[in-house]
Formats: sequence, C-alpha cells, structure tokens
Amino acid sequence: MLQKKATDQFQKNNYNSAFYYFNKSKIVFENRKDSANIVFNLIQMANIQQINGDYYGSKETLTEALQYSANDHFTPVINNFFGIADKELSLYNDAVYYYSKAVEGAKDSISIQSPLNNIAVVYIKQKKYDQAIKILESILNKNVFDDKATSVKSKSRVIDNLGFAYFKKGMKEKGLQFLNEGLQLRIQIDDDYGCVGSYLHLAEFYSQSDIQKSNQFAQKAYETASKFNSVDERLKALSFLISNGGGTKYAQKYISINDSIISVRNNFKNKFAKIKYDSKKEKDENQKLRLEKAENLLSLQEAKYQRIFFIIGILSLFFLLFYLRKFYQNRNRIEKIKTAYDTETRIAKDIHDELANDVFNTITFTQTQPLEIENTKETLIQKLDHIYARVRGISRENNNIDTKANFASNLKEMLSTYNSDNTNVIINSIEKVNWDLLDEFKKVTVHRVLQELMVNMKKHSLASIVVVKFESNAKTVFIDYTDNGKGAEKNKIIKNGLQNMENRILAIKGTITFDTEPNKGFKVKITMPK
Repeated sequence: MLQKKATDQFQKNNYNSAFYYFNKSKIVFENRKDSANIVFNLIQMANIQQINGDYYGSKETLTEALQYSANDHFTPVINNFFGIADKELSLYNDAVYYYSKAVEGAKDSISIQSPLNNIAVVYIKQKKYDQAIKILESILNKNVFDDKATSVKSKSRVIDNLGFAYFKKGMKEKGLQFLNEGLQLRIQIDDDYGCVGSYLHLAEFYSQSDIQKSNQFAQKAYETASKFNSVDERLKALSFLISNGGGTKYAQKYISINDSIISVRNNFKNKFAKIKYDSKKEKDENQKLRLEKAENLLSLQEAKYQRIFFIIGILSLFFLLFYLRKFYQNRNRIEKIKTAYDTETRIAKDIHDELANDVFNTITFTQTQPLEIENTKETLIQKLDHIYARVRGISRENNNIDTKANFASNLKEMLSTYNSDNTNVIINSIEKVNWDLLDEFKKVTVHRVLQELMVNMKKHSLASIVVVKFESNAKTVFIDYTDNGKGAEKNKIIKNGLQNMENRILAIKGTITFDTEPNKGFKVKITMPK
C-alpha cells in the first residue's frame, strides 16, 4: 500500500521518497473519492514541507486539503499547521488566527492543549508576556495531563514555555524554576529532542548573568540537535556561542551550515514542486487517454444506436402522423359541431328576443284592430315588413361567407346593412387592403368579428355614427372601429359578448383592444398579420 510505504520512508527521514509516495497515494484515493485519506496524505505532505523549510509550499498543500476536509477531525489539524507555517514566516497575527481556529475545532481537553501552547509561543515572540503566561498557567491549572509519556511530553513543553515567559517578563527566579522543572521532566522521559528547546532557553537565560553556563547549555543544544539533524536549532545554538564570544570557529561553522541549509531547502522545494507537477501531468495524460478511449467506445455505440433510433424514428413519425391526422379530423368535427351549436343558440336567442316579440305584437294587433280600415292595413303591412327584414337579417348573419374575389364588396355590403334612420355607418379605405393576401380563415374571422361588433352596436350602443376604417402595410392589416354610443365600463365589456371576438382574433395571432367608458363611445383596434 502506497500510504504505508510513504509512512515507512517518513519515519526513516527519507523525505523525498515519503513525499512522492504520499502524493501517489493521494491520487489513488482521489480516484476512489475517499476524502478522509486524501486529506491525511495532504497533511503529511504539508508536514514534510514544513520540516524542510518550505512553508509557502506547505500552505498551498494545506489549502488543497481544506477543499476535501468535510471531516471536522482534520480541520483543527490543518489550521494548526497553517499556524505553524505563519509563525515560521513571522506572520504572527495570522498564526494566532489559525491557532485559534484550531482551538475552536478541538474535540477534547487534550487536543486543545497544543494549539493553546502554540498561541502562547507566538505571544512570547510578540512580547505579549502577560497573555502568554495567562494561557500557559490555565493549561497547567486544568490538570489535564496524566502519567503517559506523550502527556508528560506536552506538560514539559508547557512548563518550559511558561518559565521562558516569566524570564522574558523579568521574573527570573520563577522563570529559572520552571525552566529547570521542564528540563528534568524531559530528561526523565528521554525526550532528547525536547531537551534541545530547554537547553536553548537556559542558554539565553544565562547569557545575561553567567556566560560559562550559557555556553554549556548552548553546546548541549548544538550536540543534541546535530543527532537529529535539526538545522534551525543548531544555528540558534551557534548564535549563542558566537554572541558569548566563542570565536571565529563558531562563526565559520554557522555560515557553512546556513549556506548549506539554504541550498538544501531550495533543492527540497524544487523537488516537492516537481513531484506535484509530474503527478499532475501524469494524471492529466491518463485522464486524456481514458477520455479518448471512452470517446471511441461512445462513437461505436452511437453508430449502433443511430441505426436503432433511425428505425424507431421512422416508425414513430408514421404513428405521429397517423395520430395527428385523426386528432385534427376529430378536432375539426368538434369545432364544426360547436360552431353549429353556437349558431343555433344565437339564432334561437335572436328569434326569442326579437322575432317572437314582434310576431306576438303583430298577432295581438290583428286581434284588437279592425283590419278593414285602410290605416290599420298599412300598419299591419309595415309590421310584417319589419318581421321579414329581421328574418333576412338573421339569415344573412349566419350565411356562409364568400371569401373569394367579392369578399371586400360583400363585407362592405354587410356593414352597410346596419345603416338606418338613426345610425350612419361610414366605411373608409376598405378597397386599399389587398384581401387576396389573406387566407380564407382570416377573412372569415374579419367578417364575423365586424359582424359581431355591428350587432353589439345595434343592441347596446345606440350609436348615431359608426366609423370602420381599414389600413394595411406589407405584413399587417389594421382595422379601427369607432362609435359614439353610450359605451360601457371596461371591466364589464366581456360580459357583453365580446369575449368571442377576442378569441377569434387571438386564433389568427392578432390583437384586439377595447377602449370604452360610459357615455364616451366605444373604440376597438384590431391588428392581424397577413
């Protein structure tokens, strides 16, 4: 398993190999969509980068880890590593921010100690000694440490940092007490690497009062750090030996180690970056090959399915055409039935509302008036003529419409029949419209809508003047209807039977607008495409 191999290399301090295998392992888990193991590998990679001084590179790796870190278990760890990187880059405020986020995400009183201790270390660097002391004392007062080696190791680190904070604040005796206590705990549990920190703190403590002791602790720090190949601690120990008057040999050694570590760390940075780049390139190439393979398989499948779909499409089209033919035949039949029903209903209403009353009045007239008188006969004849005219009118309203060459003249004649002694119908520019460009259905619609407008005018408007004006351009026909009748309220015009007109116009993709107010006449604007 790649992850185990990476861990083995890490424990042997083979950081290049460890980084390589952790990165390889990450790619495998990316393919499996295993977020937890992806984050684990990225954290280990960031840790290796920090060990080798690549703090900016480690922040990039940690940022990538955050994208996968849905698990709260890893988020405090990531934030803690962010804090370490910023601390080493002397971005102290940023370091405190990330350490604080790690504290917020900590699940128990043990895991919270490390980021709290780290915050205190940053405060010491910022010379905020009181704040550092407050945090470190609170950790010790909570008594969260047990007798396990790992717990004693954490406790010794807190005690050592607390002693150093007391010393930096000027409380030397108390500081020395805690510094010595921390060192003794580290010696008891054989924490040699932890002892390096204690030696360095004691070397700084005695640098102001006892140069010999300072040099002794600095020398111990140098020798122990050399065993662990811990370059930063070696350089710090040498800096104390140099400042304490140790001579040029320490200065030369310092320069040599410093130049060497800069070169080594730059080399590590380049290698880490190259490992990432190469793996990304390999991943992209593999993905490209998989995509090409998938596209080839897809092309073969598409060719197969195209033949099937073509056959299915032909059959579907045949059934669709058959269905549409039946559907439209049925719809036309229903429309014809509805039209016939509407016509019959309208004729019955006209007969009931108008002819029945006229006939009844005429019958009553003949029964109550002496028909031998000349004037009475004339009156009877007039009534019969009126009934005859109404019957012709109803018949004309429901006749088939001639949509051929005589359409314009028949339309004009229909409108003119509504002229009377009380109503003057004026028709403008009907000849200017090229009616031949309109299909039969649109001509029937125009005729019926205008006929309904005239019937509505005669029944409801009591208008003395009616103007019907026609205009057209290359694509559109405009019809304006205006009368000076009694008008109506706009919210009531649908109730007056005008809904049917609107439906007819909308059916031919036209528009119709009604403009009316009580005692201000009635206006209708119709627009329809040719």
